[in-house]
Amino acid sequence: MKVDGTAPRAARGRVVMLVDNRVNGDSRVQKAARSAADAGWEVTLLGKSPTTEPQCWQLGGAEVRLLPMPDPLARRRHEFRRAWLRWPLAYPPNGVAAHRAQWVRAWQEDLRVRQAQLTLAERAGTATRAGARRRMLKLEQAAAQTLRRWVSFRYWQLTRARTRRRFRNPWDRAYTLFWQSVKGDGAWRRLEPSLWDYELAYGPVVDELRPDLIHANDFRMLGVAARAKTRAAVDGREIKVVWDAHEFLPGLKPWQDNARWLPAHRAHEREYAPHADAVMTVSDGLAELLQREHGLAVPPDVVLNAPSAGHGDLDPDTPAPDLRALCGIGADVPLLVYSGAAARQRGLDIMVDALPQLPGVHVALIVNKPAGPYVSGVLARAAKLGVADRVHAMPYVKHWQVVPFLSAADAGVIPIHHWPNHEIALITKFFEYSHARLPLIVSDVKTMAGTVRSTGQGEVFRAEAVADYVRAVRAVLGDPERYRAAYDRPGLLESWTWEAQAEVMDAVYSRLLPGRPRGTATQAAMGPGTVPGDPQPAVGVGT
Repeated sequence: MKVDGTAPRAARGRVVMLVDNRVNGDSRVQKAARSAADAGWEVTLLGKSPTTEPQCWQLGGAEVRLLPMPDPLARRRHEFRRAWLRWPLAYPPNGVAAHRAQWVRAWQEDLRVRQAQLTLAERAGTATRAGARRRMLKLEQAAAQTLRRWVSFRYWQLTRARTRRRFRNPWDRAYTLFWQSVKGDGAWRRLEPSLWDYELAYGPVVDELRPDLIHANDFRMLGVAARAKTRAAVDGREIKVVWDAHEFLPGLKPWQDNARWLPAHRAHEREYAPHADAVMTVSDGLAELLQREHGLAVPPDVVLNAPSAGHGDLDPDTPAPDLRALCGIGADVPLLVYSGAAARQRGLDIMVDALPQLPGVHVALIVNKPAGPYVSGVLARAAKLGVADRVHAMPYVKHWQVVPFLSAADAGVIPIHHWPNHEIALITKFFEYSHARLPLIVSDVKTMAGTVRSTGQGEVFRAEAVADYVRAVRAVLGDPERYRAAYDRPGLLESWTWEAQAEVMDAVYSRLLPGRPRGTATQAAMGPGTVPGDPQPAVGVGT
């Protein structure tokens, strides 16, 4: 549906949600859009298209639009220049290196075919001047091999020039400090200009939609929302901004290996945080940190990354896959599951390293990139240890299938390492495991370990300590019903549902846009599913 500002407005108001990903894979954003629409808001969710073409589908009563986003500003200026002093023989960074390497390979392949044809002709007795032709082929092969080595050397120099510059040398640090001192929080414009790529892709569409409220998910979208609010004010319109902070930015491991990424994004967040009319976040601990970091007058509202109580009701005709069948194991085989994003700081290695000490135990890794480099390394480690047949990597399922899918396991594992953001929240998989009534095996990150110890729903081990992890696994597998019994506590799981969290979100919207008739109790996560043929949502954010 194209909105040009002339269409009749929804009973409660028009909401534009912004997210810097493709929506699929972000269960929090999907549930939020669905919940808001079911509560009576007119919702358009804008995400980033994975292709150069726009995409559009319905998510319950919400419209999802993925926008093409060219990102030329994501490349640093030095990436367009040759490093003459350190790597003088490197190819220029314009694509010619790959062209030359492929051309030489094609030449060598042609020579192999020509040699084979000459051999066949000799056998058939039809070859003419065979000796001269063979000598010429040998000369060409030697020339091709020499050229290939030369091309490989220049290509290697180009690769080194690209990978060795990590923005951590004294000059780059001085550059960062200079712009911080000159521009203050505006320094991100020099240090991380790629943030403008989001503005240029999303901003015109937000203006066209003329929202009453913008729900900006995480730090990149905060600036897009704030600038749209400013433009609307000039036109005499008021837009309320809700900033939904999924992470504590100062506690993040930088997403890029350079010295500028974190200072730039922190400056961007500080510049635009004052434009938010309300702040939401995922945990009490993160709410406290955000209030202190940005001097917020009131603590942010907490909307947990909890699953829906109506697992499977979104699409009852498509039951969750059978986890044990996918692993090729029976009901009596001990199975540990990890569900979520795969990265070194998530600690998946320990689940494999412990298997030689846990005979018969299998591990299922439900991850965002089962064939990605990190998971491939984990699987290679399993092969080296001789346990490859007991490790199973597979992709996400639809977000409403997650809980019944996971329930086939014997325990859920959260082996994350000690990082500031890992210490302060109960992450998505914690709630998903809980609703699957799985005993938990968690590392000793502060908030999660404290919760598990208080509820008795699992065991805590020292992060990155294989021996202690093995102890925790043996304890849980030795008496799983002891830990499952924790879920019988009245009100525990009921408070960890998306329906309860959606009420908090709706109250925030209603506070900012008073006088709008409030919708009935939110049933977003239990409403109608996506239309046939839509891209399929999956396990999501905060994992």
